[in-house]
Amino acid sequence: MSSQRVTIASVVEGEGELAALPIVLRRLMYAAGIWDADIRPPHLVGRGRLVKQGGLEATVDALARRLPPAAPGGILALIDADDDCPAELGPSLLRRAAAVRPDRQVSVVLANREFEAWFLAAAPSLGGRAGMPHGLDVPEDHETRRDCKGWLTHHRTDGGQYRPRVDQAPLADIFDIELARANSPSFDKFCRDISYLITGKREV
Repeated sequence: MSSQRVTIASVVEGEGELAALPIVLRRLMYAAGIWDADIRPPHLVGRGRLVKQGGLEATVDALARRLPPAAPGGILALIDADDDCPAELGPSLLRRAAAVRPDRQVSVVLANREFEAWFLAAAPSLGGRAGMPHGLDVPEDHETRRDCKGWLTHHRTDGGQYRPRVDQAPLADIFDIELARANSPSFDKFCRDISYLITGKREV
């Protein structure tokens, strides 16, 4: 591996991920023994523009131009699956992104159905942050329910409403990554893709 710092540029569709995604990326870097990674602030682009032909391509190209030429790492696109099938939309978006910058390692991850589903997959570890109680169970439909944000609001004990821009980062700092990986195939893919960006090798 190059002696240069691992550099990760990213694009997200939600304002909450602007603060939350770098926290999760740093936690994964620390777990891999990488303490000085250059985690760039995520680039915010609406989902409609990313999914539309040409939108993701333009964003990936713009991010690639700002990366050090030979640094390990690459570009991550993190998008909510919403009602789309991640197994269909994800590979399609990846082909488009990789085609525009074949000289860069590129990863596309679809959270099924939304980023907060990953918190629900590790619900027992959320207690004590963002009004969440201790002793929560993982809901059976955490990767299929349409309103994970509503689930978080419903289970708060302080009467508050879950607000991504305020609460997503604190929960990203505390949720149990290994528990989320065990319960959420889409989060496990996210972790494997980050490993790929670090090492250049795809995990089976």
